[in-house]
Amino acid sequence: MRRRTRKFIGAITMLVFVCVYSLVAMMIAQGRLQEADKIWQDLYYVIAGLAWILPLMPLIRWMERPDADEA
Repeated sequence: MRRRTRKFIGAITMLVFVCVYSLVAMMIAQGRLQEADKIWQDLYYVIAGLAWILPLMPLIRWMERPDADEA
């Protein structure tokens, strides 16, 4: 598969993942954190705001892999 095709598929996948991830994170925050202390709310938002990167790193590596004819 060419790099251009991988980037297109990866971009669509990332867009869908981030939309679903943000909705789930908001649902958890609204359902579980309303009565929590401010420090726990802040900690959750920091972790949830950065945690989406970890599952997408393999996808980004796959997208940036060079084509077979370039190597």
